Amino acid sequence: MSLSKVLLVDDDEVVRLTLGAMMREQGFDITTAANVSEALKLISSEIYDVLLTDLHMPGAGDGLTVVSAMRHSNPKAVTMLLSAFPEMDAAAHAILMQTDQILVKPMNATALVEAIKQRLAIGPPALRVVETVAAILERSVPAAIQAWFSRIQTDAKVMSVPLSYDKRCGHLPQVFRDLVSRLLSSKSIGSKELVSVAAAEHGLNRRRQGYTAAMMVEESRMLQVTIFDTLQSNLANIDFSVLLIGVMTIADEIDSQLSQAMDSYIAESVEDTLPA
Repeated sequence: MSLSKVLLVDDDEVVRLTLGAMMREQGFDITTAANVSEALKLISSEIYDVLLTDLHMPGAGDGLTVVSAMRHSNPKAVTMLLSAFPEMDAAAHAILMQTDQILVKPMNATALVEAIKQRLAIGPPALRVVETVAAILERSVPAAIQAWFSRIQTDAKVMSVPLSYDKRCGHLPQVFRDLVSRLLSSKSIGSKELVSVAAAEHGLNRRRQGYTAAMMVEESRMLQVTIFDTLQSNLANIDFSVLLIGVMTIADEIDSQLSQAMDSYIAESVEDTLPA
C-alpha cells in the first residue's frame, strides 16, 4: 500500500522540519514548501492526497491561493488550513466552503496527524465547481440587475426621476458584457480605458432623462456594491487565486465607464449653455 502524499506549506522553517519529521514517522510521504510560489510549482508537477497549508504567509498570495490551485489541479485532494486565529466567524465559514477543514495553530502534532487520517478515511471530498470571477459574473447578470434595481429604489434622489424599469436598467446588460470582456482580457489595471460607445451613450441618456451628476455616481457606486455582493454569495465557487485581481479589474472598469459617461454628460451640458 502506497503512502499518502502530503504537501506541507508553511513559511516557518521550524514547523516544516518538526512537523514534517513527525508525519514521516507516522507513515506519510511528506513534501514541504516555504511559500506560495514553491507550493504552486509542486502542485502543478505532482499529485498529492493531502494539502496542509498555513493560511497567512508573507509575500504574494496566501493559503487560500494554494487551496484554489490544488482544487484546480487535483480536486480529490483533502485540503486543510492552519490558522493562528481561533475565532474567524463569517470568514471561517466562507473559507470552509473551499477547504475541508481549518485547524488552529499551535496544534499538537499527534492531534494533527489524527485529523489528517480521519479526513483520509472519509474518502475524497465532494468535487467543487471552481469558477473565475468572469464566469460567475456572466451567469449572474439577470439576478445582479434585479438586485441593483432593488437597491436603487431605496434612493429617493435617484428615484425622483421617474423612469420605467427598462429605461432605468437598459444600459446594464452591456455594462456586464464589457466587464466580462475586460476580465477575460489582458489589459492591465489603471491603463488607458477601453473606449465604450455604450458608456458615452449612457451619459447622454441620463443627461436627457434629468439625472444629476451625483445621481450617476450613486448608480455606479451601487453597481459595484451589487457586483461585490454577488461575488460574496458565490464564495464557495470562486477561484481565490484570481479573486483580488478580478475585484480590482471590476472596480477599474466600472470607474472607467463612469468617467466616459460623465464626459459625454458634461459635453452636452456645456453645449446646452452655448448661445444658439
